[in-house]
Amino acid sequence: MADKAPPQDTAKPQAPFDAITELQQAGLGNLFGMSTAWMEALSDMGAEAMSFVADRIREDVKTQHEILHCKNVSELQQIQSQFVQKAIEQYRAETGKLVEMGAHAFAPDKPDDIT
Repeated sequence: MADKAPPQDTAKPQAPFDAITELQQAGLGNLFGMSTAWMEALSDMGAEAMSFVADRIREDVKTQHEILHCKNVSELQQIQSQFVQKAIEQYRAETGKLVEMGAHAFAPDKPDDIT
């Protein structure tokens, strides 16, 4: 019997670029042409999120300090209640900020007030 040649790899080196081209043709637009303004908006959103996380960590540490120094159970309950209420308010406000920033990032040319 004759020896068979090993199967050759038929993958094209252009395959990753072909996939991007297919995505562009499917309607995603030019993935390489992201504008500087869009990238800055994403950077601003990241900075906002990191600032929020830092504020929440500070609040956590403050609450832990208050818990360690409370004198009775009712004071502990009050500290915990205030902590949860403030966290809910801060998360709600931050979500609103990020949604607004995201809306501006993905539709920067839209006027703010549509009549």
